[in-house]
Amino acid sequence: MKDKRIAIGSDHAGFELKEALKVYIASKGYQVKDFGTNSNSSVDYADYAHPLATAVENGEFIFGFTICGSGNGINMTVNKHEGIRAALCWIPEIARLARAHNDANICTLPGRFISEDEAKEIVDIFLSTPFDGGRHVARINKIRCS
Repeated sequence: MKDKRIAIGSDHAGFELKEALKVYIASKGYQVKDFGTNSNSSVDYADYAHPLATAVENGEFIFGFTICGSGNGINMTVNKHEGIRAALCWIPEIARLARAHNDANICTLPGRFISEDEAKEIVDIFLSTPFDGGRHVARINKIRCS
């Protein structure tokens, strides 16, 4: 069931946080697919970001979570996909606004700058906040370049 499927992926800097969040998200009743990486050995975030973003873009997952050291590189990568609206979230309020105002479908976390407890709070907010719609729809529709 798509509305209970979550994609998650990281590079080496986000590996430990990704492993903790996989368990946490699954404990909330979601089916979690791990797109990698599978260790803290150095890797390129794009190798994991593109397959995850494609799967979210294709509707296989309702949301995705991506993690790298600062969150910037992996966030830039997933946002190259037309159907992705990824938000770099380092505090719960950013996650709430990303969902409510931007209808974000991927939440990116800066693994080296937030604690596991902070990440769990951000995940909870992201998963539970509905899109407000209304005036925000027109704004989202203007994101496309062409």
